[in-house]
Amino acid sequence: MKSQNLKWVYLFVLSLIWGSSFILIKKSLLGLTPMQLGVLRNLITSLILLALGFRGLKSVTLNEWKWLAISALVGSFIPAFLFAIAETEIDSAVTSVLNSLVPMHTFWLGLAFFNIPSSKRQFLGLVIGFVGSCILMLNGAELNPNQNYWYAGFILLSGLMYGLNVNIIKRYLHNVKPLTIAAGNYTVIFFPAIIMLFFVDFFSEKTFRNPEIKMSMVYITTLSFFGTAMAKIMFNKLVKISTPVFTSSVTYVMPIVALMWGFLDGERFSLVQGAASFVILLGVFLVHKRQ
Repeated sequence: MKSQNLKWVYLFVLSLIWGSSFILIKKSLLGLTPMQLGVLRNLITSLILLALGFRGLKSVTLNEWKWLAISALVGSFIPAFLFAIAETEIDSAVTSVLNSLVPMHTFWLGLAFFNIPSSKRQFLGLVIGFVGSCILMLNGAELNPNQNYWYAGFILLSGLMYGLNVNIIKRYLHNVKPLTIAAGNYTVIFFPAIIMLFFVDFFSEKTFRNPEIKMSMVYITTLSFFGTAMAKIMFNKLVKISTPVFTSSVTYVMPIVALMWGFLDGERFSLVQGAASFVILLGVFLVHKRQ
């Protein structure tokens, strides 16, 4: 399949996977603390990706390892904890909406620090998608006035990190295979994750007596395999065949999927949010057009 068409396939599949990740985080938190969730997500994903891509690591240069380490911290390790903390106070769908700011971060970081060009039409698409995301967020706040939106800061910080990660991969890791990037990231992550596992009270009696712990482990394992390991490989492939701004625009489509899951889980969904979803899709289309 031509890369022109393939990148739309990747965008659609990633939107489904990552849009579903927010509800999996929410369900995992029923039996795990945010810190336990972050550690287990990183650790399980590390084991999966090391099993799949360990052989490719021998081709990585010392300079590439430096960027793989930075990419690991800002693109995977730290955000895993920030998202878990945020979802203790904010609905999964709203969290996904806040995450849709990533393309704006990617756009400005690319221009300011990585000399990556973007067209006026792409900027217009970003603005339109951002407006749609704001409508979704504001309407969600009206529907859920008891939620603590100060926790939105954790998602905004994660979005900044994701934007930085996209540009790092595009600029400094373009010669590294997508699976090798993912495996390299989680080789770096594995060691701090295994150490932290013994400091988050996961092996305590309180954790294992929680009636929700079994299903939480099912949810976190599913999240780690599909939402992190497989999605990371696919995401890295998408970075290779498209622009950083188009790649990060997956976060514009994710809220639509997340809102659907939220609705099925009892979270409220309005017609205004539905209209805003179409606005977001228009923004994604314009981001795709370079001229």
